[in-house]
Amino acid sequence: MGRDLDDVDRSILYLLQQDARNKTAQEIGDTAGVSASTVRNRIEQLEQDGIIKGYHPEVDYEAANLPLQVTFVISAPPTELKQYLEDIRAIQGVIDVREMLTGRRNMHVDVVGTSTSDITRITDAIHDIGVKIESSEMMRRRHVQPFNHFFLQGTEETDAHAEAGAEEES
Repeated sequence: MGRDLDDVDRSILYLLQQDARNKTAQEIGDTAGVSASTVRNRIEQLEQDGIIKGYHPEVDYEAANLPLQVTFVISAPPTELKQYLEDIRAIQGVIDVREMLTGRRNMHVDVVGTSTSDITRITDAIHDIGVKIESSEMMRRRHVQPFNHFFLQGTEETDAHAEAGAEEES
């Protein structure tokens, strides 16, 4: 089980999710109300505890000449799921595999390609593994935001969240 996070930890996580590459420990500390050395120590502890698992670039696949992005929803026998996951991850063009907790449709696989022939090749490779593709959807755009539980305590961002709720009540 994970550990409880305090306001400083949540603030650090929120700010890192916004832009980990361009935020300095000093900037994070100024916003969170602690010193830069505290931020560095907290980040190190969050990494050691496995809460921060890495820093990954957000790739614009279309700009990288991979304009087709498709999500396959797959059903695989639960007893063989681990092997299927490994086999699917090995297919060229697969960029993300999510194992679902419940339901028959227990894998979501994101793939990219330059053409329909790329997507067909990936589809055929998935079928050859022996799983069933239940559906496929082409992605138009992805919108990512920091997890809102990590709003900075006592900041305008928290206040703005509260104000939106107050406006709805009016």
